[in-house]
Amino acid sequence: MDYVIEMLGIRKEFGSFVANDNITLQLKKGEIHALLGENGAGKSTLMNVLFGLYQPEAGEIKVKGKSVKITDPNVANDLGIGMVHQHFMLVENFTVTENIILGNELTKSGIINIKDAAKKIQVLSETYGLEVDPYAKIEDISVGMQQRVEILKTLYRGAEILIFDEPTASLTPQEINEFMQILKKLIQEGKSIIIITHKLKEIMDVSDRVTVIRKGEGIGTVITAETNPNDLASLMVGRQVDFTVVKEEANPTEEALIVKDLVVADYRGIEKVKGLNLTVRKGEILGIAGIDGNGQSELIEAITGLRKSKSGSIAINGQDITNKKPRKITETGVGHIPQDRHKHGLVLDFPIGQNIALQTYYLPPISKHGIMNYGEVSKLAQIVIKDFDVRTQGEETLARSLSGGNQQKAIIGREVVRNPELLIAALPTRGLDVGAIEFIHQRLIEQRDNGKAVLLLSFELDEVMNVSDRIAVIYDGQIVDTLSPKETTEQELGLLMAGQSRKDIGIKQGEKEHVE
Repeated sequence: MDYVIEMLGIRKEFGSFVANDNITLQLKKGEIHALLGENGAGKSTLMNVLFGLYQPEAGEIKVKGKSVKITDPNVANDLGIGMVHQHFMLVENFTVTENIILGNELTKSGIINIKDAAKKIQVLSETYGLEVDPYAKIEDISVGMQQRVEILKTLYRGAEILIFDEPTASLTPQEINEFMQILKKLIQEGKSIIIITHKLKEIMDVSDRVTVIRKGEGIGTVITAETNPNDLASLMVGRQVDFTVVKEEANPTEEALIVKDLVVADYRGIEKVKGLNLTVRKGEILGIAGIDGNGQSELIEAITGLRKSKSGSIAINGQDITNKKPRKITETGVGHIPQDRHKHGLVLDFPIGQNIALQTYYLPPISKHGIMNYGEVSKLAQIVIKDFDVRTQGEETLARSLSGGNQQKAIIGREVVRNPELLIAALPTRGLDVGAIEFIHQRLIEQRDNGKAVLLLSFELDEVMNVSDRIAVIYDGQIVDTLSPKETTEQELGLLMAGQSRKDIGIKQGEKEHVE
């Protein structure tokens, strides 16, 4: 069998912690090979070994049958291996072209030739269906477009083997569809791909084979066409996973959040929330469904004090919190799981234990008379780490060292353990594996069952449908409709999210089309 990559018996240790224990992965030419595992199972570590960012303690790597030592990413590039990381490695205020050629610049008489580089990039982008503007600045383009830049960066360096680490974690559903087409195009053009993901639907859609790792150990490799999502989930977490969200009927009581005629502008001064009205009651989960960019982010930021609103009002438990500072809003009983865990969720260079105490460090029992009690910080951290299954070597581990999914679980634990009156969960399961998603959904429902209000923002339609008690559809900065998940379908929601009214699509309240 001709393999372009063979990783045989790879072992990687960090101190006494074994991240990869005797793992074997073999990539055939022209295949899409999925690497599947829970958060913190060692997937990214294994690929960082292949890309030369880490050196293994044991094992062998072969490229096209020849044993190699990949001592750094430059060696990987020379061997035709390129990697697109989960958190993009781009310089925000450089152009697309400047980012792609960085470290590999075309020069004429010692001067960087941007024009020729831009032409070469244009040809590459047309060949692989990766449409970009070579002169646009990174800070001005969408996340999906930034990902294309990262892919072009590897292709520009001549990569034949591409590694994608959680490539769809930050993409909208539409961008995910586009990305899947790009993968197929790359394979047609003769590339071979390893994709790290725990989205089972994507694995079933695009991969040829799947290698599963669990807690740092190789479980085995299966042919995608001969398996199914349930079996893959069981292999990944070591038990049966229930994909249906089990919950009792909601018993909503009084209104916890009332948003009236809210107007919020984005950083450019353009109004993104346009006279929006919304209520969330205690004892219910209200899901917001919408295509990214319709004002969801600005709405959440206005409620949590991260962005000023231009007009309108926001009240929590009858208290006006419009344009109050984030801490004041938190103290009225608001928990916030932010959609960008790095920007608004964590201080990456703090230990994870201190991050867990970020909301309460100034309050008793953690602080008394302005002096922090680190024993109490430790106690709180251990509760969250244990209850929310945060896979870490300990509370002193820096937040940036945790996998994305474990960072997310730590944030969710920090917010839920405070038992807030209103929990705002923005993309709470982004980047989480199926076992962790099941766990987070249960925690959101627990909050609801304890008489708390939950506002859920998600771009995953099945999550909105399964977890919410009511669904508010947002379009162009306004709530255009509010429906019961039992009385609608994903197709109908999709049309409403695209700006059609119920009248247009012939939906009557209480009537549900039966889609076979």
